[in-house]
Amino acid sequence: MSVSVEKLEGSKVKLTIEVAAEEFDKALVKAYNKEKGKISIPGFRKGKAPKNVIEKMYGKEVFYNDALDELIPDEYEKAYDEVEEDIMSSPQFEVVQAEEGKPVIFTATVCVRPEVTLGDYKGIEIAKVDTVVTDEDVEKKINSELDKDARFEKVERPVQNGDRIKLDFEGFVDGVPFEGGKGTNHLLTIGSGQFIPGFEEQLVGAEIGADVEVNVSFPEDYHEESLAGKASVFKCKVGEIEEKIVPALDDDYAADKGFENIKDYKDSVRSDLEVDKLNEARGKKQDEAIAKVVENAKMDVPEEIFETEQKLIIRDYQQRLSMQGLSWDSYVKYTGLTLDRMMEQVRPQAEDRIKSRLVLQAVADAEGMTVTDEDRQKEYESMAEAYQLEVDKVREMLEAKGLKEMDKDLLVKKAMDFITDNAKEV
Repeated sequence: MSVSVEKLEGSKVKLTIEVAAEEFDKALVKAYNKEKGKISIPGFRKGKAPKNVIEKMYGKEVFYNDALDELIPDEYEKAYDEVEEDIMSSPQFEVVQAEEGKPVIFTATVCVRPEVTLGDYKGIEIAKVDTVVTDEDVEKKINSELDKDARFEKVERPVQNGDRIKLDFEGFVDGVPFEGGKGTNHLLTIGSGQFIPGFEEQLVGAEIGADVEVNVSFPEDYHEESLAGKASVFKCKVGEIEEKIVPALDDDYAADKGFENIKDYKDSVRSDLEVDKLNEARGKKQDEAIAKVVENAKMDVPEEIFETEQKLIIRDYQQRLSMQGLSWDSYVKYTGLTLDRMMEQVRPQAEDRIKSRLVLQAVADAEGMTVTDEDRQKEYESMAEAYQLEVDKVREMLEAKGLKEMDKDLLVKKAMDFITDNAKEV
């Protein structure tokens, strides 16, 4: 493979990529093996017709598109790693030459990192963040831990606030049941705010097995527009009541947490909160400082770069949904969101990400920052700890993909630390 680079206007370049004829021939064979089972040729069993017979009947180019679809993305990835340009958008491909026995030639037009004119980035003034941990903070954290360690026990009395109940319910608007308004054996903690405002309070005092009518109005900004602002009646029946039993805050509880006594436990909680507050304060300091540096800078970012980032954000969200067992189609159906609307929604986030990254890269350049072997080793160790892998395994995986992207990320982190460390709290 060979690559030539032509610089275009507007922070764009055109890569002309030439791939050896043998690679195209291999891709054609792959395409034939993949598609032959779908092709019927008189005189041959389905899927058994030779490649040259299929090409004679349907034309020599019958497998070209599939072969190019296989070949071009892989060869582009190789070219991406080879060229020095900092590519920031998805490629626009154009096939220049594709013919069996000849090299494949195609172009990839991409946006590269645009020029950034930095304003002030050293000594940025930011608001001072309070990092003092109060007794109230400690108490709140401990109460939260006690609540998480609470157990539930069945009781035979009316519902009280804080109880967990099993609830059968069906909702009606104007006497007509509505979609999604029915549930059986639904676990509900009274006071959790899981249901719409005013619902849970009306269940306090209800007895097991008794029929209860709950009258509430949906909020004006309710996500289901057909129900927004509507008065409704829910017919409910409590099937089971469990009382929350919160553990006592004593030395036995501290021992269960791994401490000798309650004082040691409280001291540990305070220490953890102090670390959390310091980290939180640095994060706020960093965000504010970088936002001001971005505001001070000037740049002209091609639209394609923003669009690429928008699509990446949406793709990441789709992957998270998939990990939760929810398909993208189901999510779209439930929320009513279209891809275009979601692109609009994530646009501000995409712009913030891109502008911040461009400015941080410009700061790294201005300060002559470089990535050392020590920097990479620390990153390997950090990732190994995060993913519970051996350091050598992480190094092997990353080096196999090339270090281009990792090094760019490390420079961005260095620039973030530089701006934050040089900011002034006022």
